[in-house]
Amino acid sequence: MNDKSFDDKKGRRPMKKKFSKPRRKVCVFCAEHMDYVDFKDINRLGRFVADNGKILPRRATGVCTKHQRRVTVAVKRAREIALLPFVAR
Repeated sequence: MNDKSFDDKKGRRPMKKKFSKPRRKVCVFCAEHMDYVDFKDINRLGRFVADNGKILPRRATGVCTKHQRRVTVAVKRAREIALLPFVAR
C-alpha cells in the first residue's frame, strides 16, 4: 500500500484542484450602448492607454473588436491635438 499515487492512510487518491475559468470581460461601450468613441473624453480614453503611452490590446481591456478599432482612432486623434501624450516621461 506504499504507492506514491495514494496520499492518505485509507488509500484514497488526493483531490484534484478545481480551477475556475476567468470571467470574460465585457465591452464597456457595448454595455453602455455607445456607438461613438469620443476622442475628447480623456478620462475614458486614459483607461485604454498604458503608463508608458502605448495603446492596450483587446485582451487587456476587454473591449470588442469594433470598439477597439474606434478606441485606437480616438486615442490617435487625441494625441494629435495634444489631449493625450505620445509617450510617458
